[in-house]
Amino acid sequence: MKSLLQYMNDYKKESVLGPLFKLLEASFELLVPLVMSAIIDTGIAGKDTGYILRMSGVLVALGFVGLACSITAQYFAARAAVGFATKLRHALFGHIQSLSYTEMDTLGASTLITRMTSDINQVQNGLNLTLRLLLRSPFVVFGAMVMAFTIDVKAALVFAVVIPVLCLVVFGIMLISMPLYKKVQKGLDRVLGTTRENLTGVRVIRAFTREADEKDRFDKENQALTHMQMTVGRISALMNPVTYVIINIGLLAVLRRGSIAVNAGDLTQGQVVALVNYMSQILTELIKMANLIITITKALACAGRIESVMKEESSLKESVQSALTEPEQKEIKETPGAGVCFDHVCLTYKSAGAESLTDVSFRAAPGETIGVIGGTGSGKSTLVNLIPRFYDATGGRVTVAGKDVREYSLKELRRMVGVVPQKAQLFLGTIRSNLLWGDEDATDEELWQALTVAQAREFVEKKEGRLEGAVAQGGRNFSGGQRQRLTIARALVRKPRVLILDDSASALDFATDAALRKAIREMPDAPTVFIVSQRASSIRHADQIIVLDDGHVAGIGCHEELLENCPVYREIYESQFEKAEEKGGEPA
Repeated sequence: MKSLLQYMNDYKKESVLGPLFKLLEASFELLVPLVMSAIIDTGIAGKDTGYILRMSGVLVALGFVGLACSITAQYFAARAAVGFATKLRHALFGHIQSLSYTEMDTLGASTLITRMTSDINQVQNGLNLTLRLLLRSPFVVFGAMVMAFTIDVKAALVFAVVIPVLCLVVFGIMLISMPLYKKVQKGLDRVLGTTRENLTGVRVIRAFTREADEKDRFDKENQALTHMQMTVGRISALMNPVTYVIINIGLLAVLRRGSIAVNAGDLTQGQVVALVNYMSQILTELIKMANLIITITKALACAGRIESVMKEESSLKESVQSALTEPEQKEIKETPGAGVCFDHVCLTYKSAGAESLTDVSFRAAPGETIGVIGGTGSGKSTLVNLIPRFYDATGGRVTVAGKDVREYSLKELRRMVGVVPQKAQLFLGTIRSNLLWGDEDATDEELWQALTVAQAREFVEKKEGRLEGAVAQGGRNFSGGQRQRLTIARALVRKPRVLILDDSASALDFATDAALRKAIREMPDAPTVFIVSQRASSIRHADQIIVLDDGHVAGIGCHEELLENCPVYREIYESQFEKAEEKGGEPA
């Protein structure tokens, strides 16, 4: 929690003024029973109507002043809490963006979403209530006890007994419930994770008629969360009735002592009423404190979860200085493509039992087209993800333009590498705003050029608004092939030296796929292209084809060489084109 307090630095004034005005309000509240005592003992007993009206005016004045102090305190507390939460949310989002794929895989998207939303909201509410009530409630409780001692010592001893017992109950329940709230939040993570999987995979679930199984799975996790919430809710619910019982026992003791003292002439009726009012104030404030403790307990549990993410360090150690001198940077910008070399590269995912890539070595010359093919799970995406350093090789090294990728700054490296991932992802906005992710300074001419190469110009020109055409969240208003072509255009806008197409043409027909590959080859500044594909037709014309089998290189060469020397490649090719050739068709 201490590490999160740095985001309160800009709100020190509000953090002081909020509690201060709450204490002022509490001070005026403590004066109310004394005014009521004076009204009863002097005004009512003496039948002095003028005195009663004057003191009633004092009560009204205390109420208005207290209200003004309360509103002011709420303003400062809300300003500090909301400002703190805003800064924390920005910091958490920025930190998550700095994490590598390894940490993202380990933590999980659902957990990170929970921390960004629910957890930060809980911390914000906890901080708001803390600034308003954490000092006010104890101040009123002990202030009421002190005021009671000024009225009658023997009656005030009841306060001295009741308050420690109440504190024991409140803090005891807090200590029990705090770890349980952490378990509740973890259960919420699991439910959110399941919900997210079901929503993103709803078409697959329906295609395989797994609705009933997924409902059962969700029900089990939801029931587990409900059980945990009910358990901690029952424990927390004990606080109010137990505190009421203790307070009412104390109230009975005060009334008994007061009645005896009034009969003996040691106390006035107004003083007894004042003692009862002070006991009622203690009851009210301790109920507030009990609820505050519950909220703070939740907030602390959530703050700990946020802090655990903030402490997570990226496994990618970024180079502070550029790996390239200015002449080298200029040369790379002016030279089409950049050479890529894998030197005995191995990769083991975190907590994995075996290597995903083993002893991979090859060299891609600037401007070459490299095809990567293999069965499902053979390591194709893993291989190309090492080039932009989405993961770091656990053995060997990867070089781009003759420099180890670990020597570049991430910004510098990823400026050179354009990546089109397997899943085409577009963002809410316009076609222009999505393309400008590639290069914020790109001109309209450059955008249209990229769309032309990506075979997307035709449908964009027909779209209402053209470049200003609307894009729904995730690109839902485009077909799968259109989304893929727009993501390819976005990567081309960057004018990368290395272009990675990670199975990004799977939704394209053979003719469009062939036209796309031809257009990329004919670009004036053709980049070094890596094409990951399940289709042999997409990579058969590549300068080199890398065949992967269970993380190992099964063969490297051109199409004809691999057909002759690589059984894995031949099996893939024949499984796709044997029937077409039998019918006299020509592979695309």
